[in-house]
Parts: sequence; structure tokens; C-alpha cells
Amino acid sequence: GVDIAGLNSLFSLLRFICIYPAYLNNKKTIAEGRRIPIDKAVENPTSTEIQDVCAAVGFNVLLEKNKMYPREWNRDVQYRGRVRIQLKQDDGNPCLPQFPTRKSVMLYAAETIPKLKTRTQKMGGSDQSLQQGEGGKKGKGKKKK
Repeated sequence: GVDIAGLNSLFSLLRFICIYPAYLNNKKTIAEGRRIPIDKAVENPTSTEIQDVCAAVGFNVLLEKNKMYPREWNRDVQYRGRVRIQLKQDDGNPCLPQFPTRKSVMLYAAETIPKLKTRTQKMGGSDQSLQQGEGGKKGKGKKKK
């Protein structure tokens, strides 16, 4: 009487980690949910940005737009959302060897989000030099919402 298919889908969900924008936000304290050092964190990252950088490096990513971080008092749309990322394959090995832990994914996302075109353009576009190496990434995650 065990539902093997149901168990398997449960286990495969366990291979997905959840990342809330709060984890990477340098405006938050550890108590408010930040999980990486403040000097590595980003100003108000969005779930879409996290999704973009993780999808670009090859992760299997799900964006859950209406999930709220439980400790987030601000109900604003920009603070909403959570990203599920498949960290492990069914055999328990990392999907991407360079990202063995959820921490490594968070640090990568926080490091990469500031380089997103949407971010660098807001700065007045002076630092185009950052953008040269990113030719192959166009069109990723740009589907119409």
C-alpha cells in the first residue's frame, strides 16, 4: 500500500532548495533572514533576479511568485516570491558540481545579481565593460510574464 510514485515526487522535491530574496538582502539582519555575510549580500534582490542568474548557469529553477518569506513584514510585490532550485540529482549527486551546497548557490546568486543588465543600466550605464563577456546569455529568462 505504499504510493511509490508519490514518495518519489516527494523525494525529488527534497532535492530542490528554496531561496527567498531575504536570504541575500544586505538591507536585512541575520534575524530578519539574511543567510550570507553582509559584504557579499545584495541590495533588495528579487525572486526574478535569483531565478535569472540560476537559470543562466544551468540550474533547473521554479519561481513561486506568490510565496512570501514568513519573516517578511513588507507585503509589497517586489518582496514576494521564492525560488526553488534543484540542487541534487536523484542519485544524490549535485546537479552542477560547482554548486554542492545551498550556501554556494546563494553566494553565487548574490555575486552575480549586481552584474545583471537590469542592475547595471540603473547605474547610468557607465560600466559597460562588465557586460562584454556575457554575450551568450541573451534571451535567457526573458519570457513574457
